Amino acid sequence: MKTFQKPLTSGEEAHYVRLLREGDADQARAAKDTLIERNLRLVAHVAKKYQNVDEDMEDMISIGCIGLIKAIDTFDAGKGRLATYACRCIDNELLMLLRSKKKTSREVSLFEPIGQDKEGNEIHLMDVIEQEQQDVVEALEYRGNVQRLMTLMRQELTEREREILLLRYGLWGNRELTQSEIGERLGISRSYVSRIEKKALGKLREKFEQG
Repeated sequence: MKTFQKPLTSGEEAHYVRLLREGDADQARAAKDTLIERNLRLVAHVAKKYQNVDEDMEDMISIGCIGLIKAIDTFDAGKGRLATYACRCIDNELLMLLRSKKKTSREVSLFEPIGQDKEGNEIHLMDVIEQEQQDVVEALEYRGNVQRLMTLMRQELTEREREILLLRYGLWGNRELTQSEIGERLGISRSYVSRIEKKALGKLREKFEQG
């Protein structure tokens, strides 16, 4: 188990912050190293709030350290304790990571091909759900695709498969959830949610290909 150095006292923290701002280059570098090392326990503490997400804890701590370094670089000693300010910076850095991963994961899934149009071009789930229309003909075709998707989801998917897709992609008024959040809501594992999602998308893809 990784052990961390004891946190700085208020007086020690003020001393090293002052050296960082007012000392020579060597003093400033040493002070910054100390501020980082003595606040690693804080990074781990904040990262543990997200221990149920699908990310490696070591990676989370590494990203949290970026937030800590940003906090040290921008801290105003006249506005309280560094530790308090660093908590917010670490938390913000971790949230940015998770939001970025969630957005990327969603985009990858939504752009999986699920069929072809009349000209042989691939149709993606994103095309069916969110495509912007340019004219009446396209609008009618889009509406038909959406209706077809809804029909296929009702006819071809089990109730659980349908529920998972609705929650996973935030369809028709549902809030978009991660696989872990869906698993927690339904009382199943994240990996099981992933398998059901993949199977459901496969069914839709097959039906779209059949025309």
